[in-house]
Amino acid sequence: MYPHERSLVEQYRNRPFALLGVNSDDDRDMVKAAVQRHQINWRSWFAGGPDGEIPRQWNVTSWPTVFVIDANGIVRHRLTSFHGIETIIDGLLAEIGG
Repeated sequence: MYPHERSLVEQYRNRPFALLGVNSDDDRDMVKAAVQRHQINWRSWFAGGPDGEIPRQWNVTSWPTVFVIDANGIVRHRLTSFHGIETIIDGLLAEIGG
């Protein structure tokens, strides 16, 4: 998924778009190594494992779980893959003239 996520960041550069990640691995050092190894170029948080605070608050039980949040902060989509995400993003950007 990392190459696709990197391509999204590049594709929507200079547009009102942000990719944010939450890593559910148990080991913080492994997460740091993965960020470097996979050249993660977006903001990403360490959740402290799959039962961490962020997954609990957002009711995440499978990975990936993708939330698409619009310009007003409303969750518009909850997905279990990035399949078709560009169409969703393009539609939301069109709504705001972005």
